Amino acid sequence: MKLVTFSIGNGAPHIGALLPGEQMLSDFTTASESPHFADMLALIDGGEAALEEARTLVLDPGRERRLDSVQLLAPVPEPRQMYDCLCFEKHLLQAKSKRHVVMGGEPPAVLTNDVGAIYRERPVYYKPNRFSVVGTGVDVICPRYSDWLDYELEFGVFLGRSGKNIPHQDAASYIFGFCIYNDVSARDQQYREMPALLGPSKGKDFDTGNVMGPWLVTADEVADPYDLTMTAIINGKERSVGSSRDMMHSFADIIAYASMDETVRAGSFYASGTVGSGSGLEHGIKLNHGDVVELEISGLGRLRNRIVMQT
Repeated sequence: MKLVTFSIGNGAPHIGALLPGEQMLSDFTTASESPHFADMLALIDGGEAALEEARTLVLDPGRERRLDSVQLLAPVPEPRQMYDCLCFEKHLLQAKSKRHVVMGGEPPAVLTNDVGAIYRERPVYYKPNRFSVVGTGVDVICPRYSDWLDYELEFGVFLGRSGKNIPHQDAASYIFGFCIYNDVSARDQQYREMPALLGPSKGKDFDTGNVMGPWLVTADEVADPYDLTMTAIINGKERSVGSSRDMMHSFADIIAYASMDETVRAGSFYASGTVGSGSGLEHGIKLNHGDVVELEISGLGRLRNRIVMQT
């Protein structure tokens, strides 16, 4: 299923599922008083029983709404936790080579093809601000302290159950579903803070900085998460095309690593990091007021957001 969280006018959020043809959706909240449909986290917590109940509701033709009559929100508006990794070698190498474009100065004298052993040894991550999540169609507001806003084309998984010290061979079974993620970055601020060896701090932490959606695709509908085409489109023009097959670490690697002596929670989100060429930085280009960023991944849909620069 393609699960959605949405609002009708200014009302409370509902959850449901997109129907074939992607013009209509099934409204679970209206159709049932089950506690499984209080919100998307409740549905995730409900496990297979809740999913079976949802599949039954999808078949009920009396609970449909037109997609264009609702406002899609992030599928999980407030994840229980967020983890963002760096799993694409090409992005890391290209981003390193473009620092001078943001901060001035000369380009690197020597470019290396070595990402560094640590990135290959383990799926290192930071924890984004789970309270700044928005969905498709929402304006992304550039923070006033930045003049260089950037998009980052990623995707990720939501955990379907909690665990600790999860064995690698079992980790994939913890995946509830997948969605697209735009890890919006204030590049100039990010580079100013990186020498502190903490963070990324205000390079990432600002309202509207984490964009997810347009829907949450359940794991059973993604045949091979490591064979997905990832496309960035800026102002209607294709900027880059990459593939999830280039990930250095799988989501099983990420989940097993994150759960080492730490209880990881159902409803938590784990992101892949940026696909190679999947950011403006790698092209030496920043976002401007009014730019429309569309991020598309095969089978997962398309995120669309407009950039707003504050005066």
